[in-house]
Amino acid sequence: MPETIHTTRDLARLRNRRVVATILLIALSVMVVRDLLVRRWGPGRAAAPDVTRRSS
Repeated sequence: MPETIHTTRDLARLRNRRVVATILLIALSVMVVRDLLVRRWGPGRAAAPDVTRRSS
């Protein structure tokens, strides 16, 4: 099996890719938790309907 030799540039790219992916996952998690908390303990207004109704 041939050994892979990583250059410094390759390692920097991998590290940057991991950092970006981690930041995106943390941001997504924060937004989901924030949304859940706002829906649970937010103001008591009624939720908007998902379907529009025709007035006849």
